[in-house]
Amino acid sequence: MNKTVGFVGGGRVARVLLGGLKRCGKLPQQVIVSDISPEPLERLKALVPEVKTVVNGNKEASAADIVFLALHPPAIPSAIDEVKSALRGEAILVSLAPKVTMARLKEMLGGFERIVRMLPNACSIVNAGYNPVCFSPAIPDGERKELLEWLGALGDCPEVAEEKIEAYAILTGMGPTYFWFQWAELVELGKSLGLTEREAIDGLKKMLVGAVKTLFESGFSPEEVMDLIPVKPFAEEEQQIRAMYRQKLEAMFQRLKP
Repeated sequence: MNKTVGFVGGGRVARVLLGGLKRCGKLPQQVIVSDISPEPLERLKALVPEVKTVVNGNKEASAADIVFLALHPPAIPSAIDEVKSALRGEAILVSLAPKVTMARLKEMLGGFERIVRMLPNACSIVNAGYNPVCFSPAIPDGERKELLEWLGALGDCPEVAEEKIEAYAILTGMGPTYFWFQWAELVELGKSLGLTEREAIDGLKKMLVGAVKTLFESGFSPEEVMDLIPVKPFAEEEQQIRAMYRQKLEAMFQRLKP
């Protein structure tokens, strides 16, 4: 893509998206990333040395053709004035935060309307993300198509209604964290039972793909799928785990709602 790209915020999300773009050869030639702290920028630079990093350089990053607002919702108000002062009229602002709506961003930016919201997924770093996107009506179809084609290098980027972004934050944005530690523990268990690390990883990867397909593509109900294996080592804990999902994640959703 022949456009300049700026990131206001150089933390995890910037690392995920830029790392994924580099991995598949879609990294723009000119990328500038700003952060208030040098540490995340150093970590980003180690992964993607091609990007320019600037401490406290929000104005410079915000002068790009495409500006990613890669900040947590509470950090946006303190940075938005610098973004507003440098944002060009023909630029596109891509907000990566839940909670802050396009209407609110437009208000904070003094009427700027060329806004996109994307809910990033960590798996984008290996080009297998699920990153729901919604566009302001101020983005013409041609620019929308071009942006989606470029972001598609990170994985799936379905267009969704803005009011669903926070639900996707719970389901897909944070979703990997519900499982990654369990899968890592299963690899260690497999090694302790006599498998090599490679054998444990390969077996687990194949099992996970098959398990997902069975649950969602077999045509069976969830109850029928779960009845396919007679032994359930965690049967006594299932209800407690289900309750944890409901209580913790519904509470998180309420905190993320605009």
